[in-house]
Amino acid sequence: MNFARLRRQGSRYLLTGSASAVVDIGVFTLGLTAGLPIIPAATLSFLVATVANYLLTSRFVFHRETSLRRYLMFLAAASVGLVINVALTAYLAGHTPLPPVAAKVVSIGITFVFNFAVNALLVFRHAPE
Repeated sequence: MNFARLRRQGSRYLLTGSASAVVDIGVFTLGLTAGLPIIPAATLSFLVATVANYLLTSRFVFHRETSLRRYLMFLAAASVGLVINVALTAYLAGHTPLPPVAAKVVSIGITFVFNFAVNALLVFRHAPE
């Protein structure tokens, strides 16, 4: 794999992930304001943010056309990343001296690497630059 391309893609992935986090937080806040309970609001915001992230990542990071098949792969990877993130946050917050917010930050970093690797190696493999 070309490390210069991987570094460029990783930088772009960080930008698209950040934009998607804003979408996630925004939709979550709107859901709560509209009276949704936390779990449905969080689920809805995750799904909306995943669509936004897929569209941005497809075009801006990996320069690929979108497809339902690739979106479903992306959603599956994002769902695994979500489980890793939540489990790691809970573990670190409950079994280390890290406070919950610090545990979440560490978990986000680890999950970011996992998600980028899965997307680069599986979901968008053989992507032209």
